[in-house]
Amino acid sequence: MGILNTLLRAVTWWNGATLNTQIFTARKGVKVGEDDEGNVFYRTADDSRRWVIFNGEAEASRIDPDWHGWLHRTWDEPPTDKPLMHKPWEKPHQENLTGTALAYAPAGSLRRVDPVERSDYEAWSPE
Repeated sequence: MGILNTLLRAVTWWNGATLNTQIFTARKGVKVGEDDEGNVFYRTADDSRRWVIFNGEAEASRIDPDWHGWLHRTWDEPPTDKPLMHKPWEKPHQENLTGTALAYAPAGSLRRVDPVERSDYEAWSPE
C-alpha cells in the first residue's frame, strides 16, 4: 500500500498535501504556526505566499477565523504572534456540519431522530 498511497498523494489534494506542495513547502516554506485542529500554516520568506497544510480532510471551514484572516491578509501578524481580542459573547469556532449527523435539523424535520409533533399543520382531505 505504500506505493499506492504515495501515488494518491501525488495526484490528489483531498488525501493531504500533494507531492508538489510538500516539495515546495520543504524548499521555500517558513512555518508560522499551528491551530487547535493541527493544521500547519506556512509562508514564503518574503511573505508573498501563505498557505495551510491540513491535518486530515482538506475542508476550508476547519480553519479558525483568526488564521483565516491571516491567510487572506486581513492582518499581517499571525495569531501566534499577536492574538486577536475576542468578545465574551463570541462562540468558539465550529466547522461546517452540513451533511453530517450533527447538522442542524429544525423541529418537525424528518431528519431528526425523534420528530416533534406539529400542531400548526393539518393535512388536507377531499370532502
